[in-house]
Amino acid sequence: MSMIHRRLKELREGNCLSQQYVAKMMDVAPSTYVRYEQGERKFSFQFAIEIAEFYGVSIDYIAGLTNNPKPRDEE
Repeated sequence: MSMIHRRLKELREGNCLSQQYVAKMMDVAPSTYVRYEQGERKFSFQFAIEIAEFYGVSIDYIAGLTNNPKPRDEE
């Protein structure tokens, strides 16, 4: 599992959310979201932006480029 997929799962679990709930909020099928988390399916850059906004973290954090989850404007 890549860092991106691991971070998706960590963010969801850290916020006590179900995969079904996040899938609904992101307007994707639950099976699609599960595959995103498991690394079985790639997602678009637009999805990365939306999920980062949903959790209030930076895309760099989701990608594993930083361990600081805060967006730059909040540093």
